[in-house]
Amino acid sequence: MPVPVPRQRAIPAVESGQAQAAPIVGGPSKEETVRNEATTAENLNNTAHDRSAQHAALNATPADGVHQGVSTTSVSAAGVNATGVSATGVSTTGVGTAHTTLTLLLIEDDPTAAPIVHDLLDADGRPIRVRTARNLTEAERLLTHDVHCILLDLALPAPGRAAESDDELAVLRHVLELAPRHAVLALTASGDAERGAEAVRVGAQDYLYKDELDGRLLSRAIRYAVERKRSDTAERRLAEGKLRAQENARLERGLLPTPLLEGSPLRFAARYRPGRSRALLGGDFYDTVRTPDGTVHAMIGDVCGHGPDEAALGVELRIAWRALTLAGLCGDELLNTLQQVLEHERDDDEIFATLCTVDIAPDGRRAGLCLAGHPAPLIARPDRPARLLPYDNNGPALGLLPGARWPRMQVELGAEWSLMLYTDGLIEGRIGEGRERLGQDGMVEMIRRQLSEGLSGEALLRAAVNEVRELNGGELTDDVALVLLDRVPAPLP
Repeated sequence: MPVPVPRQRAIPAVESGQAQAAPIVGGPSKEETVRNEATTAENLNNTAHDRSAQHAALNATPADGVHQGVSTTSVSAAGVNATGVSATGVSTTGVGTAHTTLTLLLIEDDPTAAPIVHDLLDADGRPIRVRTARNLTEAERLLTHDVHCILLDLALPAPGRAAESDDELAVLRHVLELAPRHAVLALTASGDAERGAEAVRVGAQDYLYKDELDGRLLSRAIRYAVERKRSDTAERRLAEGKLRAQENARLERGLLPTPLLEGSPLRFAARYRPGRSRALLGGDFYDTVRTPDGTVHAMIGDVCGHGPDEAALGVELRIAWRALTLAGLCGDELLNTLQQVLEHERDDDEIFATLCTVDIAPDGRRAGLCLAGHPAPLIARPDRPARLLPYDNNGPALGLLPGARWPRMQVELGAEWSLMLYTDGLIEGRIGEGRERLGQDGMVEMIRRQLSEGLSGEALLRAAVNEVRELNGGELTDDVALVLLDRVPAPLP
């Protein structure tokens, strides 16, 4: 008994010209059918290429995100890979190109029943390679990555099911589970269009009448099935890419919030740049709010790791920090509560987060500083070079030590200043081709020079990130987040 292969289409082979149907009065001639098939093939090819092009457009390199602008997230739709080969193993330039030889897996318990499959030619007149499996167990062994299409007889019994089973498509369902990325053509009895259409609905690319096959039409059906499967795969991945982009946008809105600084004279700027190699945002997060008493609270943090779980945890910590700050907590009490949140929300006991919090007095001249395993902020004033704030009382990162304490240090800011908070992605980039890293000292020297050149606000942050990337010789491996607060005295009347 010959065995067929599945594919997705609601039009039976006899109606599409892939098999010879009984003559119908007033119907199209054989020549018209052949022309229609050629037109259909061209349209399918064009559709597949258009969808692949749309999908490739989603593979954008992550770009800088500027607060109060549009922050760009990286979308990786897992589509066509760098070698130009799709998940089905078919060249993305189309079936039948100079470098593609089609391979067919025939699942048939009686190979002599379908001798026609050994005389198949592709669009360029070259033989289509044929492998024959007598049962599904053998088919699983022969189903390697270079197989493009499966030809399956729907009458073949499915493993573990009795012949009188009510499920007439059990064998097809088994093959689709076995080979979800391969094109499948189903063979059914002549005139059983209802069963063939149901096979297409279940997941086959097309169906053919096994009693009406000839080599030319079967060859064309195989090529169409492979191309349609590639088109369906590209469309599915495009949809997945759009969903991933929407997920990234939601995460980004959580990680890059709108500051609540109404009524404050301080100027705010922020910049976030995700690492190039990741599809999702990492665990860097920040926030700034002004409480009713006029105090401005700023925070920046980093959850260890770079996946979606870490990003989601960063969003939770940021939201918790904002809520707790607006409720009046600060210093050790605030960080202790955030550690409890982290311990309850993390998936692994090894996950931790670093954090830096600053609360600036209403007069803007002094601030309280808490560090939980995080680099100390940088302060720049007109009367002295930029430097790091003290970090002698730096406490441990959140999630490392139960019952830890985080002392709040009082620091003097002065009348006019710029305060920059940052994550370690800014200082861990390499310098040149060696192993030397920029470090905090190198960052301080860089900011001093850029300030002397008259840079400030967003321009300063943008220049800092760009220079660190250039020193690294390319994209940084870690996310980078920066927050800049400036206090400029109001001009005299």
